[in-house]
Amino acid sequence: MQSVTMYTTAVCPYCIRAKQLLSSKGVTAIEEIRIDLDPVEREKMMSITGRRTVPQIFIGDTHVGGCDDLVALNAAGKLEPLLAG
Repeated sequence: MQSVTMYTTAVCPYCIRAKQLLSSKGVTAIEEIRIDLDPVEREKMMSITGRRTVPQIFIGDTHVGGCDDLVALNAAGKLEPLLAG
């Protein structure tokens, strides 16, 4: 299974929803990078993704996007193959 990295903040309903979806797909470990605690990481996230909102989700080296992007990927049947690598 691919590694999952997620840029998050403390109180973010979309982050929680994304984690629940990933968990339902068998993801047991998510590396969370809290941008509310580390402004340097916020700047890094924005430079990598071009986005300001959380979550920003990476599966392996692939930038999936936010929670809505993750849900759409799942609905299209593409999430599990991406997680499997």
